[in-house]
This record gives sequence, C-alpha cells and structure tokens, in this order.
Amino acid sequence: MEEIRVASDTNREENYKFMVWGVRDQLETETDLIANLSNISALIKFYMDDCNWAGFYIMRDGELVLGPFQGLPACYRIKVGSGVCGTAAQEKTVLRVEDVHEFPGHIACDSASSSEIVLPIIKDGEVFGVLDLDSPNKGRFGELEEKYLREAVEIIEKHI
Repeated sequence: MEEIRVASDTNREENYKFMVWGVRDQLETETDLIANLSNISALIKFYMDDCNWAGFYIMRDGELVLGPFQGLPACYRIKVGSGVCGTAAQEKTVLRVEDVHEFPGHIACDSASSSEIVLPIIKDGEVFGVLDLDSPNKGRFGELEEKYLREAVEIIEKHI
C-alpha cells in the first residue's frame, strides 16, 4: 500500500478522492478480506474528519456481526431490521441519519454518536454486510460524503 495522501484539512472533497484512491489501491494490492476491511476502515476514519467510528458489520447466519473497525468497542451483533445498520441491510439502501437519537429503534453502541451513515454492501444481490460511520456531530454526513462512500463501497463490492 502506498503512502497516505492528504490535500488539506479544509478540502474535504479532495481528501475523499484520496480516500477512494486508497480503497482501490488496498484492494488491488491485497486479497485477504480481513486485512482489506481493516485497512479500509482505518483509511475511512482517517479521511472522514469528525468521525468517531468507522467500520463494517458482516452478514452471518441472518444477522450482522461486527467486523473490522476503527473506534471504541461496538455492538457484537445487530439483527436485520434493528437500528440504523439493520434497517439499511433490510432495505438494501443507504441511510443517512442526521440525529440518531430521533431514529426509531436506534442502537446506541457509543453514547457520543449523534449522526450516522450506513451503506449496504451487496454481493450477487444479497447483503454481504454494511459500512457504518458515526459522528459526534449532528448532521455530519451529507450528499458529498455519501457520494464518495458509495464509490468506496462499489469498489469493495467488486473485490469480495
């Protein structure tokens, strides 16, 4: 893996482009799933400022099981249809939640989290898992973040 590049502290879009480049580079240079998801979660947390948790839940026997992540310890298992992650998996759609405390059935793994974005990872029409990011700031994840996180997930989907 090549050296991490940063445009600046103030240019989010350029940093997100570097993040997507890093995800692609990681997946093109390594084949181990755990190694890849571990480094990808580190890359995403590095490039997404004001993010207190970034990682993956992987579908196992009909529920989401904690995978590689960066941040405080998290919930081990999430039922499909429960919380933001479980709902995104059930609906196979991206969920951006400006205030997680207003989300019905929110699962509070970290009480410091105020907003969240979850992107399902789809393989052969089925949910492989989800990419989950939390922030202590309400409304942290907007269209710009969703755009680049979608790009990252699309790259991941091609390599799993």
